[in-house]
Amino acid sequence: MTSRFTELAVDCHDPESLAAFWREVLDFKVIDRNEVKVEIGSWVPTVEDVRARQMSPTLLFIRVPEARTVKNRLHLGVSPIDGSTDDEVTRLLGLGATKTDAGQDPDRSWVVMADPEGNEFCVLRTLAPQSTL
Repeated sequence: MTSRFTELAVDCHDPESLAAFWREVLDFKVIDRNEVKVEIGSWVPTVEDVRARQMSPTLLFIRVPEARTVKNRLHLGVSPIDGSTDDEVTRLLGLGATKTDAGQDPDRSWVVMADPEGNEFCVLRTLAPQSTL
């Protein structure tokens, strides 16, 4: 018996707005929505695909009334694929992210940021071919 990691749920105040931010960050599409949630992903999951192999999970943004009160215990890590880490940080700042201090080591090789609702995430090393940097 086994399970698959199929989605990551994010509590938020404005699912449409937060999903729009993450769609731009990850180049995902909306695959489902209603008045309280928006689901985005790089593919439209089917039961057959999920059973056959592990695929990238979708992100599900769900409206909740309460605000975030403490540091995230779980966060996303993103790696640029066609530019430098610094270039990606600049792009994400333009989309509405902010740099944040989560008590990280000052000699780190990643950048800690927050999405428009304050959820921390990390921009990791670039995966771009060195010839394009």
